[in-house]
This record gives sequence, C-alpha cells and structure tokens, in this order.
Amino acid sequence: MAVPRGAPTRRLLVGGAAAGPLFVAVFTAAGALRPDYDPLRHPVSSLALTGDGWVQAANFLLAGGLLVLLAAGMRRVPVGGRTGAAPWAVGAAGVGLAGAGVFPGDPLSGYPPGSPDEIVYTPVGVAHDAFSMLVFIGLPVACVVFGVRALRARWWAAAAYSLLSAVAGVVFFVLAGTGFEQDPGLVDLAGLYQRASIVCLLGWTTVAALLLLREERRRVPGEACPPAPQGVRPPR
Repeated sequence: MAVPRGAPTRRLLVGGAAAGPLFVAVFTAAGALRPDYDPLRHPVSSLALTGDGWVQAANFLLAGGLLVLLAAGMRRVPVGGRTGAAPWAVGAAGVGLAGAGVFPGDPLSGYPPGSPDEIVYTPVGVAHDAFSMLVFIGLPVACVVFGVRALRARWWAAAAYSLLSAVAGVVFFVLAGTGFEQDPGLVDLAGLYQRASIVCLLGWTTVAALLLLREERRRVPGEACPPAPQGVRPPR
C-alpha cells in the first residue's frame, strides 16, 4: 500500500509534539525520587549530577532529538505562506538540549548535598550553560517568528498564545537566573521559576506541532485514487 505523501511530515510533527510532555514528566518524576532534591530551589540540570544522573542526561538527549525532528517537520508546513526562521530556532533549541545532556552543569544552591550554594564554574559547566542558552533564546525566538506568521495566516489565537509564551518564558527564565545567583528574595523559588519557563516554552512546541499537524492533514487529506488503465472502463 502506498504511503500518503504527508505521512513522513506527520511522523516528524508527532515526535516533536512529545518532546515537551516527555521532558517535563521525566524530570518531575526524577526530582520526586531524590530525598535531598528540592524542585522549588534546585535547577533541572542538577538531576544529572547524582548516581542516577544518567536518567536526566538521557532525558536531555531524547528531548533534544525530538525537537530536531519537530524543526524538520516545521520546515515542511508553511504558515502564512512561509516557514520563516522558526524551524531553525527550534532546531537550535534541540541541539542545546542535547548538548546540555552531554555536558552536565555545575553544582548549585547546595545540590548535590555538601556542595556550596554559589556556583563554582568549570569548563564543562560553562559548556552546559552555553548549550542551555540555545534553548532559552531559541524557543522564544521561535515563538515570536511563529506568532508573526500566524498573524499573517489569521490564526489569531495561535498568534496570541505564541507571543505570550515567548514573554512568559523569558520573564520566568530571568527570575530563575537571578535566583540561581543567590538573590535572597528569589533563591528559594529559582527552581520553580525555571520549571515555569520550561513548561511555557516546551508547551508551546507541543501546541505548535499539533497546529501544524492539523494544517498538514488539511493540506494533504490523502492519496487520490489511481486512474483506471487505458481501455478498461471503471465499474458503474
């Protein structure tokens, strides 16, 4: 049986839609199982520093790969006549997540137990932070570009959601970063703010993937029936 023309694109979008829910579910479960880990205070990346840290490292790698698949799918489904730079920004974020899994972050805010509150930078930790910035810059850029394309396509709700996701993701990221710098008023909730930023931005990738999946299905509803061979009358 012939594969519908849109099937590969749909697989890419479905895989990309799973990135956010999977990533959030894994780090939430992993954090709940660590007795000395406080999700309100500690960053997600600190889950990769303990004996079971391979779980969070794999989580980074898998989610990053799924975002790269999403970027490939986004390039195949134009919004408002063009795809714009959103797929490239999402792809950069995917590379950033994967890189953050390869290079673990430095201990922070007293985790793992016995570590100082203030971060002591190492080359590996700096590489982790650099890759992480691809996520927290790339996804807001993707939100804005997609939102502008959605405006041109008159997808009003999608445009508003995309732009609000960009703003909320950046605001929560700044609050988290200030808290991780041991600001007395924010340090105890820095992990919560980081999670809010991640949920806003990765949640947007899931919604965008589902919107594009709907558009792809509308654009390619299915394969047409093949024409009857010459000299053979179709059945009445």
